[in-house]
Amino acid sequence: MAVAKAGGRPPGRAQYDLASLLAVAVDVFIERGYDGTSMEDLARATGITKSSIYHHIDSKEQLLRLALDRSLGALFAVTEEDGAHTGRAIERLDYLVGRVVEVLAAELPYVTLLLRVRGNTETERWALERRREFDRIVRGLVAEAAGDGDLRPDVDPAIAERLVFGMINSITEWYRPGRVEVDELRRTVVAIASTGLAKAATGDR
Repeated sequence: MAVAKAGGRPPGRAQYDLASLLAVAVDVFIERGYDGTSMEDLARATGITKSSIYHHIDSKEQLLRLALDRSLGALFAVTEEDGAHTGRAIERLDYLVGRVVEVLAAELPYVTLLLRVRGNTETERWALERRREFDRIVRGLVAEAAGDGDLRPDVDPAIAERLVFGMINSITEWYRPGRVEVDELRRTVVAIASTGLAKAATGDR
């Protein structure tokens, strides 16, 4: 189910649709933790009754599923774009890294929540498995680039993938819209990743 981007908590007792309810729920999940959030907390944050919330959803976990599906859907959509399938593996990897940064910036609360799930519920375990699937796609690109001779020979593809995306994921801890231009952020991350991985960085080419 498609939902709108989070735009902050609507004031007072505004009329809520599923999109605005989800935006508030994600903020509260991040602030209190999913396990630490009750339906009463969500009612207090929205300014509407629990019965009004249940008009839109069946459970708190359904909200979590919608939020995680939004972030995962955006990430996997990148893997279907032309840039992720065109050119040498190292070029596709650069494209993927840059687009993931853009997705993170565009869907910041949702990606932040995704990175904080711990596997305590069925939905969280589903999300973790989807994250592992995405990681395998990226790791495959790194391995392919290494096989093409485009990566430093002293770099382990699995470790490289973890380190690069560890850097990207850390952006959620400090990035806020307007703090830095998204294009600049994307270019910087891609440049750092490329410099660290590319064979040319060792002087071999």
